[in-house]
Amino acid sequence: MLRNLLKPSHIRPLLKLSQMIDTLIEVIGGLISWLVIMTIGVGFYNVVARYVGRLIGVKLASNTLIELQWYLFSLIFLLGFSYILKQSANVRVDFFYANWSEQRRALIDFLGTVFFLIPFCVMGIWVSINPVLQSWGYLPDGTWGSWELSADADGLPRAPIKTMLIVAFVLLLVQSISQAIKYLAVFKGYTPAAQTIQKNAEQLPLE
Repeated sequence: MLRNLLKPSHIRPLLKLSQMIDTLIEVIGGLISWLVIMTIGVGFYNVVARYVGRLIGVKLASNTLIELQWYLFSLIFLLGFSYILKQSANVRVDFFYANWSEQRRALIDFLGTVFFLIPFCVMGIWVSINPVLQSWGYLPDGTWGSWELSADADGLPRAPIKTMLIVAFVLLLVQSISQAIKYLAVFKGYTPAAQTIQKNAEQLPLE
């Protein structure tokens, strides 16, 4: 049934869409690299400022920088979902999968993506909308109040980082669609798609 799902003339436009999505996720992967450097820099400063401040009796650290550190870490974690999927660096524990043919693996990946991963992303977006809106100050009566702030002095607002949860699920969703397109193309014997997946799998993921 799946073999007759798409004609060869339909696969190329879909693969172009997949390539556009992959390019976007690669850009985000580059952004994550910079976020890692920033996180290390802020963390290093926080440690040095804490001990030097105690030594000289001056407060050099602040809750703003402490919270910024875990905000940056959260961004790395959330934005990394889609990049890891694109690189095929997600964990697999399947003794049978490695011995299957390329097309059979592509079929299993396609079915798993369409029936499990994509619905999971949609559900994640759906359940996150209300908490994020409330964090931005959306009230039950439809009006807007103040956005959610940190309970600590000099802390950062919570609403922007909570919004990244939806962004993460949206990026994972679009990358899931890209992967599903490539899996279907491989299943139908479209060799360039198989080479693309193999190339991504051979690249070293972010550590």
